[in-house]
Amino acid sequence: MRIVAQIPLVLLVGVAAAGAEEFDPTSLDLAALIECRADVPAYNGLAFWLSGEAGAAEKLGWKEVPAGNPFLPATVRVFGYETASIVFTATGPLAALDGVSAPDLARELGISPEVATPEKFLGEKIVVESSEEADGMTFSTRIGLNVSTVDSHPGKVLAGCSYALDVN
Repeated sequence: MRIVAQIPLVLLVGVAAAGAEEFDPTSLDLAALIECRADVPAYNGLAFWLSGEAGAAEKLGWKEVPAGNPFLPATVRVFGYETASIVFTATGPLAALDGVSAPDLARELGISPEVATPEKFLGEKIVVESSEEADGMTFSTRIGLNVSTVDSHPGKVLAGCSYALDVN
């Protein structure tokens, strides 16, 4: 059973505000976040800052497009490919890639597919999985590298990282 839902909202708001205040947008290494070379606090700092800072995306030069995903002011190189478009899920950033198939990229990254049909591809490789106990609670960190295709982005391969911290 997860206790996260029982943590007082004031505490969560305080953590979010602290993460937003501590984030320095000049330190952003988007490629590291997408390629799972960052840690959970690095991603959370960006996520809290983006959601809590007025005009945060614009400060990074990002432009939201009708699909709700940011276009970058310059391309970013991830997994050996260039992209000017990223997608955010609830747990992390993904690059929207052209010029590569999902099965080929997954093979390059050592990811085994969970779903591999002509209509859908989904694969994940766990990069970090750890637990720490403190004050009677268990903090579990999970970072996963993902490759997928989705109907909302036809012809694109989405590749990136998911960052999760569970408190039990």
